[in-house]
Amino acid sequence: MLRVNIFLGAILLTIIVLFNSSCASRKNLVYFQPDSTLLNSTYELNVPKLQPGDILAISVTADDIRATQAFNQVSPYQGSNGTIQANNPFIPTYGIDVKGEIDFPKIGKVKLAGLTRTQAIEYLKKEVSKYIVDPGVSIELRNFRVTVLGEVRSPGTFPVTNDRITLLEALGMAGDLTINGVRKNVLVVREQDGVKKEYRVDLTARDALNSPVYYLAQNDVVYVEPNGARVQSSKYTQNTSIFVSIAGVIITVVSVLTR
Repeated sequence: MLRVNIFLGAILLTIIVLFNSSCASRKNLVYFQPDSTLLNSTYELNVPKLQPGDILAISVTADDIRATQAFNQVSPYQGSNGTIQANNPFIPTYGIDVKGEIDFPKIGKVKLAGLTRTQAIEYLKKEVSKYIVDPGVSIELRNFRVTVLGEVRSPGTFPVTNDRITLLEALGMAGDLTINGVRKNVLVVREQDGVKKEYRVDLTARDALNSPVYYLAQNDVVYVEPNGARVQSSKYTQNTSIFVSIAGVIITVVSVLTR
């Protein structure tokens, strides 16, 4: 009877461990599960705005290249045809100060914070038009990056080459959520007007596509929290040596008693 009780105890211990580390159900894993939610385009309402601390690469073009030299303190042109290189590292850069302004050649202080990149282009084009006929203005946000942390395969900070990136694209760059990531409560931290705001997104619901943070802004932080199984597994990891020792003792005792 003693041997039977010990054997049953070992089996029970194994069942408890397996139960506590079991995987989540399908409804906790599948993204955008079907429901009656109506989807709409939210990008126009949530286009990233320029803000203090942003670094802008700005270049001015025109038919008369010489007329643009006063605005392009370092020439963004390559070759004799005047073709501009969008990713040219030598394009002049301007930092938006705490007042939301940049100091642009000939024009002086220009407030760009609070504008979208497109609005900033149109505003500068209007100002430059006072000096150049039919100018072209290009603005590139050099410090647009997002950070993805938590239960993803490759957490880190990722540069964004344009001003449009979705939450899904950011998670994709981080290798997607691991099996232990909580998909129903993804946190996005965003700073707006000097105030940090928190948003929660349920990736299993179609309504996530309507979230105000579905389109990310520069310097957004995305955090995926661990599920219960992951938390429990961390406890098991800390006590692995104890469990191994106990299992070894049980196996030894069972072996001796069953000889």
